[in-house]
Amino acid sequence: MAPAHAGLMKNKLIASLTVVLALGATSALAATAGENWDTHCAKCHGPDGKAQTKLGTKLKLKDYSNPASLAKFTDADLAKATAQGVKDNGKEKMKGFSDKLSPDEITALVKQIRGFAVPAK
Repeated sequence: MAPAHAGLMKNKLIASLTVVLALGATSALAATAGENWDTHCAKCHGPDGKAQTKLGTKLKLKDYSNPASLAKFTDADLAKATAQGVKDNGKEKMKGFSDKLSPDEITALVKQIRGFAVPAK
């Protein structure tokens, strides 16, 4: 191998490893759905999804532990609301989180929300 070619290969290898390490560090730092819920959602929706908080009561939020209430939403509805926010009569009721959460984190939050629903006995 010519010295110039060896140097180019070494630089490409270093660049590739840097990208791989950066991606690995990013995924290692990603919060769990529970952590994201606690950070971004529980203030209004409550730690259990029942919306029995001061803001949840004021905004008349749905009780996500009630299967009938949660059945009114598709996963796509929940993901869209989480990403883009919710407006009611043109007024922002909930801000979107697409700038803070990845699509995978939003999908995990939808699964978290579905987990709040407890079937009636």
